[in-house]
Amino acid sequence: MASLDCSAEQLAQLLGPNTTAAAAFICNKFSDVNNKFTDTNYAVDNTYLLFSAYLVFAMQLGFAMLCAGSVRAKNTMNIMLTNVLDAATGGLFYYLFGFAFAFGSPSNGFIGKHFFALKSIPTQLFDYSNFIYQWAFAIAAAGITSGSIAERTQFVAYLIYSSFLTGFVYPVVSHWFWAADGWASAANTGNLLFRSGVIDFAGSGVVHMVGGIAGLWGALIEGPRIGRFDHSGRSLTLRGHSSTLVVLGTFLLWFGWYGFNPGSFLKISGTYAGGGNYYGTWSAVGRTAVTTTLAGCTAALTTLFGKRFLSGHWNVTDVCNGLLGGFAAITGGCSVVEPWAAIICGFVAAVVLISCNRLAEKLKFDDPLEAAQLHGGCGAWGIIFTGLFAKEEYVNQVYPGKPGRPYGLFMGGGGRLLAAHVIQILVITGWVSATMGTLFYILHKLKLLRISPEDEMAGMDLTRHGGFAYIYHDDDESNKHPYELRKIEPAAPSTIITTN
Repeated sequence: MASLDCSAEQLAQLLGPNTTAAAAFICNKFSDVNNKFTDTNYAVDNTYLLFSAYLVFAMQLGFAMLCAGSVRAKNTMNIMLTNVLDAATGGLFYYLFGFAFAFGSPSNGFIGKHFFALKSIPTQLFDYSNFIYQWAFAIAAAGITSGSIAERTQFVAYLIYSSFLTGFVYPVVSHWFWAADGWASAANTGNLLFRSGVIDFAGSGVVHMVGGIAGLWGALIEGPRIGRFDHSGRSLTLRGHSSTLVVLGTFLLWFGWYGFNPGSFLKISGTYAGGGNYYGTWSAVGRTAVTTTLAGCTAALTTLFGKRFLSGHWNVTDVCNGLLGGFAAITGGCSVVEPWAAIICGFVAAVVLISCNRLAEKLKFDDPLEAAQLHGGCGAWGIIFTGLFAKEEYVNQVYPGKPGRPYGLFMGGGGRLLAAHVIQILVITGWVSATMGTLFYILHKLKLLRISPEDEMAGMDLTRHGGFAYIYHDDDESNKHPYELRKIEPAAPSTIITTN
């Protein structure tokens, strides 16, 4: 909000002679009102950011429900506990190191170097609400990775990788592409990569690719779960125990995505030049919610009919994953594309997810939640999509300060933005592979990564967490309750005789 100036000398000329004191009094009151408007502006923006942070944090509940429903009942307590500790461990390490590495300006283009343990916060650029919002993003990346290595990972490995990912690996990537002095950030107007920088608005690459590639290396180094592939290499389905929890988790994630994408504006009260009183940041926030919705809905329907064609079933779990794949893809360009383009994004995201899953089966790659395929594959497509469909008007509004910057190739903006986004995919893949891949390999060599076959067969709830999440009975006669309902087989078809 622009400040309003008042000069007692100028006002005295309008009021006439001997009115200097009155003019000064009026100007002081005018300044007080202006300060109140400025304070209100900050309060509105910080309240909006905090509300968005709460929505993003609620996604942790969505992750927990989705993970719980996607694993077998014997590992439910384990996967739920890992989701809780992603948030708790991430909170401590992001406070101590992560926020500083990500946004500690002034710094170099590689890593931040201020604000450790939130020292010197608040400042004119950052308040405590910024930390809460960015922490919620960091633990989302860690939650993605936990899904890829579910049902076979030692508990200590979760603690180590979650601390490392949220405290160092993810913050460095977010500094590159989101900080004002990051080497590839669109906000770094003084040194833009290919004169455009990378437009990864809410993190198709920064969040989803980072979490997906980390999970990819964890699952590759661990190997598939026992029973996922038979001795001949044929794929066997190890179904999750609750489609109800999967659907519940999906809706919670959908709800939280309205803080994830629209909330990434970080404020809501800005105005755009030539937009009038009715068009400003609040309009872009609404458009971002629309593009997010359309991409997810299109991906869900595409997956529904695509999987029906391939498998002959209407599978609710596949549809939920397709929906989330559409959200992961649109996240990077949600603020700079038209709603019609979001439909294209969602359609291709569904195709990418289905293709990645089929490739994973051929390569005997086992990811219980399809997290690497969904977040890594669809996130990479979202980065490419933005380089193709970013609209010039929206790019200049969302990323001001550098007129004439490149925009989407298919929108007439040339190939510079797309080239910057190809670089983003390559460097994220390289960085996460070098850091998280190495970490998982070290844990594997130290025998700290995978549980024993005996524990895996029995289930980690029983062997590591003191009991099952549910009270249930096996099918053997010794465990059956005397009043247990028994399965009734359908009767043989009877012959109907009619008489006259």
